[in-house]
Amino acid sequence: MRLEFHQLDRRLESLRVRHPARQRRLIASLAESGQQTPIIVIETGGRYLVIDGHKRIGALQQLGRDTVEAVVWEMSEADALVLERTLRMGEPDSALEQGWLLQEMESRLGCSIEELARRFDRSRNWVANRLAWVEILPDSVQQLVREGKLAATLAMRYLAPVARISVEHCQRMGQAFAEQGWTTRQAGEFYQAWRRGNHMVRERLLQAPKLFGKTQQQQPGTLDKQLSQIAAIAQRALEHLESPPPNRPTVQRKIQRAIELLTELQQRIEEPETNHAEPSTTSHDSRTPCAGSGETRDRAAAERFAPKHPPGAAGQLERRAEDRAGRESNAVPPADPRVTAAVQGQSRASP
Repeated sequence: MRLEFHQLDRRLESLRVRHPARQRRLIASLAESGQQTPIIVIETGGRYLVIDGHKRIGALQQLGRDTVEAVVWEMSEADALVLERTLRMGEPDSALEQGWLLQEMESRLGCSIEELARRFDRSRNWVANRLAWVEILPDSVQQLVREGKLAATLAMRYLAPVARISVEHCQRMGQAFAEQGWTTRQAGEFYQAWRRGNHMVRERLLQAPKLFGKTQQQQPGTLDKQLSQIAAIAQRALEHLESPPPNRPTVQRKIQRAIELLTELQQRIEEPETNHAEPSTTSHDSRTPCAGSGETRDRAAAERFAPKHPPGAAGQLERRAEDRAGRESNAVPPADPRVTAAVQGQSRASP
């Protein structure tokens, strides 16, 4: 059926991350070929709640359209959300997106942790872990993820442990990640510098994240990378060497020049440090805190939390789940027969 936009309830749109590049490709496809796949809706109170197809609706609006092709599922909202995630064929959701869906079903639809675990054929620990990400991360950081300005992996890996220590610093660091557009490695270096630093160092880092990025580009690691590239180039030249090489005198001059430059570089590296470096006290500058500082002791808990899982919040949610149900339930079939076959057919589906 064809529906007008004013008939649609799009409140579930906030459960998904936006991808501007994909949206541009979708707009181009719809402009060229029209809508090929209908959106999925369910009827609720005279309106149609959009279960799948928010990006298509947005693209059609940008193209000046006012209607959309839709298919209506005759089932409850909870069943529709589970079935849609089960049948989805695209890129899997991040743990944070899964947490948004689970929180929506828990808070608005009244689903218990045990029921969520049963519907998605997962353990209660799995449900509690994803709900923990949503509870730990500030709303402003989650909004950056929704808008596609911040990768969910960066938010979970680095910002969640910061949030347990300081919500304000977590928000500022998330904004810095979004503005600088750093890679996972660069964001990790910034987080490690923040974690090792004292309060003053942390403030300076968050006040000037761009300066930190420029400083890192000048670190010794850059020289190592450049020398590795030189060695790789020389190796390729050796493997493809023609005998005798064309323009032999020119080639010999360039080789000699390269040797001279590398020799000069080696001599500078071997010079005593006092000839070209500041006194060693500068190694404790606020942007390069000492790794062995005693300041790291009070952040041992964040160190353990940093890799992937938030044990504190997850543990609290797990205890709450234990209060609701006295035993573990990892694979109980869904109660509604309308979605039993689809969900059991893909027993490891993620929301």
